[in-house]
Amino acid sequence: MPTLSWAWNSSVACFPETVAAQFRGKHVLYLVDVPRYSELEIKLIPDDKSADYSLYAYQAGYITEENLVPNLVRCFRCEADYSTTYRYANRVQDHTRTVRDILAINNPYQAVIAVVGPPGLEEGTYKLQINMRSR
Repeated sequence: MPTLSWAWNSSVACFPETVAAQFRGKHVLYLVDVPRYSELEIKLIPDDKSADYSLYAYQAGYITEENLVPNLVRCFRCEADYSTTYRYANRVQDHTRTVRDILAINNPYQAVIAVVGPPGLEEGTYKLQINMRSR
C-alpha cells in the first residue's frame, strides 16, 4: 500500500495515524456483497500464531476505483482490529483479529475486507471466517 493517509482522514476514520505501523505490511483485499438487512462479522485466523496480522473492513457504497484504497476519500463505515498494548475490558487479545458492524439496512451494499500482513512478511497463510446475520 503506497500510502495509508486515507485511513486517518476524518471522513474515513478507519484507524489513527499513531497505529500506522500495524498496517504497513502487504495488503490482500476482498470485495463482498452485504445483502439488505444483514450484518457481517469478519474474523482473521493466522496459521502462524506469532504472526502479527491486522484487519480492516469498510463500506463506501458500490466499490469503484475512486473508493478503493489507497484512493479512498470517504466511506460511511470502517472498522479495524490490530494488536495493541491497550487493555480492553472483557477481552483478551490473541493472534486473531475481528471486525464487526459491517452492515446493510434498507439497501444492499458492498464491503472491502483487507488483511494486512506484518511488515516484512512476504508470504503467509490464514483463514478468513465471515459470519452473516440476516433478518
